[in-house]
Amino acid sequence: MELFEEKFTESMSSKVALLNRITHFIVNRKGKQMRPMLVFLTAKMLGKGRINERTYRGASIIELIHTATLVHDDVVDGSNRRRGFFSINALWKNKIAVLVGDYLLSKGLLLSIENEDFDLLKTISVSVREMSQGELLQIEKARTLNITEEVYYDIIRQKTATLLASCCAIGAQSVRCNEQEVKKIHLFGELIGMAFQIKDDLFDYGEEKIGKPLGIDIKEKKMTLPLIYALNMASSSEKRKIINIVKNYNRNREKVLELIQFVKHKGGLSFAKARMEDFRKRALELLFEFPKSEYRDALELMVSFVIERKI
Repeated sequence: MELFEEKFTESMSSKVALLNRITHFIVNRKGKQMRPMLVFLTAKMLGKGRINERTYRGASIIELIHTATLVHDDVVDGSNRRRGFFSINALWKNKIAVLVGDYLLSKGLLLSIENEDFDLLKTISVSVREMSQGELLQIEKARTLNITEEVYYDIIRQKTATLLASCCAIGAQSVRCNEQEVKKIHLFGELIGMAFQIKDDLFDYGEEKIGKPLGIDIKEKKMTLPLIYALNMASSSEKRKIINIVKNYNRNREKVLELIQFVKHKGGLSFAKARMEDFRKRALELLFEFPKSEYRDALELMVSFVIERKI
């Protein structure tokens, strides 16, 4: 990871001082780095402990494009904070933030093209397409609040799980795995991505003290799994009342707390946790089809982290 840090920082370098200042700010406020870790662990597990320059490039491509989407997301959401720090748009305004996001995206694409890593480029390009579609589908459904459990899974598969799936697939591709192995490990990544997003949605209900404010999804009219299940268990009058809160009182603290209590009372959190465990179980079943190694053990720990994390 230390060597990756050097290579990743180098991949963002520019002749523009302002850009270098901003990318330095990004590198120094990095998150959990779960995505590059997934690339390396997958590559080591499938490459019998050996990785190569393609693995480092794959991890850098993932991180560049993931960072670009985060910068753009903060502009779209009007968010002033990211991981407890000021966001790029809060410090340098929207115009610069959008341009920085574009720059990072182009650096990721060029890194793969210049090294003729076209298979890696295809994998990440599909991911970006899926992520955009997932976000737009969520926005569309937030307008009508018409969302089923199946649509919710479709949204989170595209919005979140697809990128974690790409991390695993790129790790496998970097060590020249066959198509069948790539597909299997891609599905493994998708399953832990589904569990990851459900865990994130549970944070909205105050189960843990984290950086994410209580009820933020409700304020943004996002229909997540605990609420979808609770509404399915509700009477017609209860449903109308809760939908009215989401539509018209989503910034009223008392009303939001009332909604959270309703979801807890109807078993929404228990149901979401059970579904999260289902995805974890399916992910581990797939993982255990690969030969046992220290890298497989580490990936198993990553799956546990997704479920048990506090942030």
